[in-house]
Amino acid sequence: MNEINWGIIGCGDVAEVKSGPAFQKVPHSNLISVMRRNEEKAKDFAKRHHVPHWTSNAEDILNNDDINAVYIATPPSSHLTYALQALEVGKQVYLEKPMALNAIEAQQITNVLGNSTGKLTMAHYRRKLPAFLKVKELLNTNSIGDIIHVDLQVLQSKKELFVADAKNNWRIQPEISGGGYFYDLAPHHIDLMIHFFGPIEKIHGLTKPTNRNVNVEEIVNGIISFKNGIQFRGIWNFNAAEVNEKDECIIYGTNGRIQYSFFGSEVVLKKNNEEQIFSFTNPKHVQEPMIQATVNFFLGKVENPCTAEDGVLIMNLLDELKGCKH
Repeated sequence: MNEINWGIIGCGDVAEVKSGPAFQKVPHSNLISVMRRNEEKAKDFAKRHHVPHWTSNAEDILNNDDINAVYIATPPSSHLTYALQALEVGKQVYLEKPMALNAIEAQQITNVLGNSTGKLTMAHYRRKLPAFLKVKELLNTNSIGDIIHVDLQVLQSKKELFVADAKNNWRIQPEISGGGYFYDLAPHHIDLMIHFFGPIEKIHGLTKPTNRNVNVEEIVNGIISFKNGIQFRGIWNFNAAEVNEKDECIIYGTNGRIQYSFFGSEVVLKKNNEEQIFSFTNPKHVQEPMIQATVNFFLGKVENPCTAEDGVLIMNLLDELKGCKH
């Protein structure tokens, strides 16, 4: 296999800018077909992005021998079905987060992967963005000494998140999303913590459901203890006042701290009463670096940039945090 020929299952909002065009930009990667249940929208996407084929039926992609890899960008409720079908016919899979509706489904995908000739990479693309590569570099070079603890605050207003009616907003329908905006956003945060700090020893969570749906978390507090002794404390609040909105992570070390935003482009290093700011520009298609790494992995050139086991671990953590209600 010298080229990765892609089919996209779910060419919606995420595929429009963040990921879709990147499949045509990285070396040895070609976008052959796109699928969306609404055929007119699939056709429109294909025409605008110069994709030769479109369909409203995922089977057309899964059964196309010219396609050897699929990008699954549908809501989580269909990840299990499409991932299993793709792996069973030996296709490579690039799977959006969260991996599935829950950890049980995620483990099912991993079990089938073990018996498939296909490979799977999770789309935790922030691992490859320049700001987070810088954070990883600063940690690896002990720029702030030994790491003691991490403090994460994600406070978003209800106005921003719940502007869409629940009937049309699948992210706050747990039977489709798995568990509201926490399941949509927290995988990015938790994945980077695992990427930075390694295996986890203990986890504890407290949650508060929304007034609309007791299965959708409005507030989640999580404490994670890593095996290396680092402590993590995170709060996700999806009913904050607009004046209190915040997206901030601070890593505290014995000699200073590293501060950044998950949706920002700066990393701030503070130590010895001095502050150094590193500024970055993300690629237009933010998943492009991860897609490049995924293509190289599928071609056997590099290790997997984000494994199925990583995806299962994150799903387990989400489920544990969600289940610890008091």
